Amino acid sequence: MEELYQHFREDEKYFIDQVMDWVQQVEFQYSPYLTPFLDPREQYIVEAIIGQHSEVKAEAFGGYETAERKRLFLSPSYFDPKQEDYEIKITEIRYPKKFAELSHGKILGTLMGTGIKREMIGDIISDGEDWQFFADASIMQYLLTSLTKIDNITVQLEEVPYTAILMPKDSWDERLEIVSSLRLDVVLAGVFNVSRQKSKELISSNKVKVNWNETERPDIILDIHDVVSIRGYGRIRIEAIEGKTKKEKIRLKLGVLDRNR
Repeated sequence: MEELYQHFREDEKYFIDQVMDWVQQVEFQYSPYLTPFLDPREQYIVEAIIGQHSEVKAEAFGGYETAERKRLFLSPSYFDPKQEDYEIKITEIRYPKKFAELSHGKILGTLMGTGIKREMIGDIISDGEDWQFFADASIMQYLLTSLTKIDNITVQLEEVPYTAILMPKDSWDERLEIVSSLRLDVVLAGVFNVSRQKSKELISSNKVKVNWNETERPDIILDIHDVVSIRGYGRIRIEAIEGKTKKEKIRLKLGVLDRNR
């Protein structure tokens, strides 16, 4: 296991152990395993580990084609999952649009406030007016009957079919960025064109999340498929690390969701 751990970050050990348990269940019991919703970095880790096990394969689905958070269906290599095997339901939020405004943060905060774990909820999407989110089918009935307010806004949740999925307004731009290191503060400064000091201030004031977890550490080393969100600025996703320049700087391929454009 130590050899496996060294390819990932120290704080990812617990998740790696979980993944190994999932893989062994599939290998030894010949039965599929459906993961909770995973962020892109977690999906990358699962797929990296699965690559070492020829008898196990992983298929991913998050409810729609460009989903960020997905459930992975781990199974023996001969098994082909169907869409319903992922057990994902789509919920639309009905609310008085003329008098109230919802946001991703308000919706997620309310869902987490009910005691639901983050891993039970997939993407939260909007077309600029309406809002939907993807959820583990097992909690759908609970949500429909118990969630009636979001940030003091009266709401009604309604399950909708896949044919009614919204077209998300946000779109990611692909960008190449050259940085001197993969430190969090260095990458943020380069991508959003702010000083290193400003970047550190954003991090220390709890405005930055790495893979949906708040951090106050500017020295975190980013890696492939990490997602970084900066309140008021947007989000970046590390798509690939494409080597170094002659001056030993790092070439990054990024997905960027810029809130200021």
